Amino acid sequence: MKFWINSILAISFSTTIFAQEYLVRFNSSNEAAKNQFFRRNGGQFELVSKEGNLYKWVTSSRGENSWDPNVSYISKNNKIHLFQNPSIVKNRTLLIKTIGEKAKTTGPAYPDNPEIKTPGVQASGTDPLLKSAWGMFSTDAVSAHNKTPQGKGIVVAVTDTGVDYNHVDLVNNMWRNKAEIPNNGVDDDKNGYVDDVVGWDFHANDNKPYDLSMDLMDILLSGGNPGHGTHVSGVIAASLNNGSGVAGVAPQAKIMALRFIGEKGEGSTDNAIKAIDYAVANGANIINASWGGEAGEEDDKPLKEAIKRAEAKGVIFVVAAGNGRLDQTTGKSHGFDIDNDPKPVVPAAYNFSNMVGVAAIDSSNQLAEFSNWGKTSIKLGAPGVKIMSTVPGDRYQDTVVDLGTIKATWDGTSMATPFVAGALAVIWSQDLSQPAERVKERLLSLVAPTEAIVGKVGSDGRLDLHEIK
Repeated sequence: MKFWINSILAISFSTTIFAQEYLVRFNSSNEAAKNQFFRRNGGQFELVSKEGNLYKWVTSSRGENSWDPNVSYISKNNKIHLFQNPSIVKNRTLLIKTIGEKAKTTGPAYPDNPEIKTPGVQASGTDPLLKSAWGMFSTDAVSAHNKTPQGKGIVVAVTDTGVDYNHVDLVNNMWRNKAEIPNNGVDDDKNGYVDDVVGWDFHANDNKPYDLSMDLMDILLSGGNPGHGTHVSGVIAASLNNGSGVAGVAPQAKIMALRFIGEKGEGSTDNAIKAIDYAVANGANIINASWGGEAGEEDDKPLKEAIKRAEAKGVIFVVAAGNGRLDQTTGKSHGFDIDNDPKPVVPAAYNFSNMVGVAAIDSSNQLAEFSNWGKTSIKLGAPGVKIMSTVPGDRYQDTVVDLGTIKATWDGTSMATPFVAGALAVIWSQDLSQPAERVKERLLSLVAPTEAIVGKVGSDGRLDLHEIK
């Protein structure tokens, strides 16, 4: 619920030219104490997490210096980014020079934020592009389809750029809020969100967490990656044997779409926290987090506390190791192949008991040249180079742009993470009564020892479902 402090509670400022955003955590839910802080300090306030007694505070003053005995801490509301596609980062200058304004298009022929379709009867038949999805065979996920319930009964929350919830390979595998009557304009389940049928868009604050489109040149210039959340979702749970495209690791699992990152690849800590809290409160078993913080933002207490709340509720948090680091001023990479333990990239480096950090490997089982790693914080490797999956508009890609001699493919630890989220769903679906700790333990017991990542990830191995029974 959003509210702006008016003259009853505080004196608001008239301009936000020099405004800063902070997250204020109170020691208790005492409303009188909160109102006293609001009256004294002014500015604009918005509830972020009822469970965490956390508010966003927009102020033109030096908010971090405000003192109040009822306040636990005041933290900056940090920016959170997708880990930029290393294939694009590597070739961006040459791509821009080569294609120039020719990259401008009218965009894909499908609308942004379309109405949410209901599941329907799908065609049957083999998935024609599955043969191109090398990671599905490398991890033996295809064979696991025949030996497991394929993730049935498990909900995976994709916290990302949104999901094409109408995609032919995803529409039947979207989580549906059974307590919500679609399109009646009423918060039927009284969870604070109106008509949240497949999830929520925390970036735009509406009930359509759709993965928006951008022109290729805009993608290259902004560092954004539209389609990212849809691509992640397809790896996790694209439908099996529906005669279309590919299949996911857990094709019977359900995807909860939680958009908090905009089309330019940037979100904020407060919206990430809202997405995590929503996932936990609405029945997600696993949260996929293919994103991270900028350099210098390693001590983000509010985000840590949100992940800990998920841990307390038995929700597994699967997180990308990162693709090097970004300079928060220039947006340029500091280089690839970073050890997250001495040089933390967040949230992967938090390493709580419910977290599974994932590095990327290539089709030769080598650590991808861009992939971060960490013996303590990162648990295993998974496929993350040239990954075939779903993208918005009933399309599929393993290559973002192909100019012959110059290519940018779907690469990144962002692509590796959903392989692990899907595998956890498969394992959990074998016995829905398993606690999260046991599911994580079983996952790591199945890894295949891999020389290239020995000493670089906790398990010394890569995702492998060959021995699953």
